[in-house]
Amino acid sequence: MPRLAVLRQLKWFLWFRDTIHPSDLQVTLAWAGLIGFGGALTSIGFRYATGFLHKLLTRSNEPGLVESFVALPWWGRLTVPAIGGLFAGLVLYFGMRWRGGVTTSDYMEAVVLGDGKISTRRSIIKCLSAAFTVASGGSIGREGPLVQLSSLVASIAGRVRGWSTPRLRLLVGCGAAAGIASAYNAPIAGALFVAEIVLGSVAMELFGPLVFASVVATLTSHGLIPDPIYAIPHFQLHSNWEVLPYLLLGLLAGLLAPWFLRLLDLSERLAGRLRLPLYLKMCLGGLIVGALAVLHPEVCGNGYLGVNTILAGGWAWQVVLAVLIFKVIATAATFGSGAVGGVFTPTLFVGASFGYLFGIGALHLPGGLSLNPSAFALVGMGAFLAATTHAPIMAIIMIFELTLDYQIILPLMLACVIGYYTSVSLEKRSIYSEALKRKGAGDYRHQLAELHVADLMKPNPLTVTPTARFAEIGEKFLANRFNYLYVTDQEGRFIGAISLHDIKNYLNAPELAEVVIAGDILREEIPTIRPSATLNEALDRFTRHQGERLPVVLGEEINRLVGSLAKTDVILALAGSGRRGGDPAVAKTA
Repeated sequence: MPRLAVLRQLKWFLWFRDTIHPSDLQVTLAWAGLIGFGGALTSIGFRYATGFLHKLLTRSNEPGLVESFVALPWWGRLTVPAIGGLFAGLVLYFGMRWRGGVTTSDYMEAVVLGDGKISTRRSIIKCLSAAFTVASGGSIGREGPLVQLSSLVASIAGRVRGWSTPRLRLLVGCGAAAGIASAYNAPIAGALFVAEIVLGSVAMELFGPLVFASVVATLTSHGLIPDPIYAIPHFQLHSNWEVLPYLLLGLLAGLLAPWFLRLLDLSERLAGRLRLPLYLKMCLGGLIVGALAVLHPEVCGNGYLGVNTILAGGWAWQVVLAVLIFKVIATAATFGSGAVGGVFTPTLFVGASFGYLFGIGALHLPGGLSLNPSAFALVGMGAFLAATTHAPIMAIIMIFELTLDYQIILPLMLACVIGYYTSVSLEKRSIYSEALKRKGAGDYRHQLAELHVADLMKPNPLTVTPTARFAEIGEKFLANRFNYLYVTDQEGRFIGAISLHDIKNYLNAPELAEVVIAGDILREEIPTIRPSATLNEALDRFTRHQGERLPVVLGEEINRLVGSLAKTDVILALAGSGRRGGDPAVAKTA
């Protein structure tokens, strides 16, 4: 008799499939949530690690980074960023020689090249280097290492689970979205950042898991660190005429953004001409930041405290102007020296400072408008972000999520769109476009459009022979968790498939199951696909099959089984290439 344990497990498995019936896309969504949770935990861990390292470097007990630098003597402000830059450079200089099997350590490269594999060793090295830069007051954002760590969590999970390339690529993107969301408590903006900038697609098959990962990461971060990122003042639009100054602000932000990008590019090129090892370049970058911090310690860090102070109206416009100039120089020095980190938060600071200064000037416009400079700072953040990233939707959503104030949405939308179009007309590159171009983003989307079944299929699927007993069939169903089990003859020719639901009748009749073999219950009318078929052909074939996988066979007459193709992989690959085809199977799950 078949083993009773196998029958009992099959009963429970069938009950679960009939009751829950999770599709591959739903399973992907569940994994996106787990990745969001893990990404948030790593992000919080990095924050605590940099806080601890900062206290070691400054020997200060002040609550914030800028407050620590204010309390330091002039020589401490000068030397701490230089020492931090030196250590950060040494970590990169020696650590990058520690190679592993996977050499990619950049999440954008892992996503746009499509393999989804991120080097654990190199990622740890880069994040350790970033920790020294951030903790020592380098003018760079911590969102870079937060995204790196979250993406690494996704990549490790995917490689352990043996995910296909399209699914691994998507879930690494989910890790990136979780990192952005946990950094800013902005789940929609985190998802849109990856969809707009990295994946280049907002197809629901891609966007849904990104949103789910971002929401879980935000809830986790907010639950463990409940303090808001920014203290947002209340905003009110008193008159429709007030929109006009915001339009002018968007125009000016679009004009200035290309020059900011060119300054960052110039700093990289100038640093590249220095015949110095990396650690000395990064030490020099830290020394420049330290020299600026002697006069204005507010230039240290990512600009988070500065934005809060500006929004609260805590600085005179002369101070805001001086700190803005110093901050731009400090950011260029840190970025150009080769420091690991992000320029997202410093960009927000530049936008807030410029917007606030514009708002001070707008108070003197004729017409007696009731204007709030802090509101211009908020809109300036969004407009400058849209102009530098060329992602206006993400910028609008991020500022709206930070404020949760509908009153600001009208001037914000107008300023972001005007800033984007103005910037694009002057500079086709965004703050991320060069990095994405170097990593082959456009090339990979073109490659996705040209993929065939052979590129996505999983080789050597588990099979049974026509004479296989019921116990063997049940064990393989339990091991694979698929709806169909393929049947092949001794030469490997595909004969048919056994449906999981076709074995229901035998679960309550062990005596009958004893005499049943695979040949008695197989289905011969299962559609197959050739390795040379296009993905659109495969998607069309799935409309005639209730399962989530197709057998891939070779040869017209030989019909030899060489692999299996998952519907989810086809959908994700087509969504990533921008080719949806309008096929109902895209939105349908089996």
